[in-house]
Amino acid sequence: MSIVLTKENFDSTIVENSQPVLVDFWATWCGPCKMLGPVIEEIAADYEDKAVIGKVNVDNDVEIAEKFGIMSIPAVFIFKDGEVVDKMIGFRKKEQIAAVLDKYI
Repeated sequence: MSIVLTKENFDSTIVENSQPVLVDFWATWCGPCKMLGPVIEEIAADYEDKAVIGKVNVDNDVEIAEKFGIMSIPAVFIFKDGEVVDKMIGFRKKEQIAAVLDKYI
């Protein structure tokens, strides 16, 4: 299951993990985000021991969205060692996201 990332736990989750961290930036009003939600949860289940999967609601945590220049959602960022190493904007199929995430495991 993915974890909810907020300003309280975002930095510690990103920095303190040796595993890659996939972050889904989304909002409740975003149609493509609603389509991507179940895909992210499937990835969270598949990668339970290999990666950390989190979600940031851009309406609730505007500061995080601004920090990473989120202009379009859904946006999926992959962090490794606290740094952004890859990003995908817009809806992607599970296989596409998994292929990118696999590069950092």
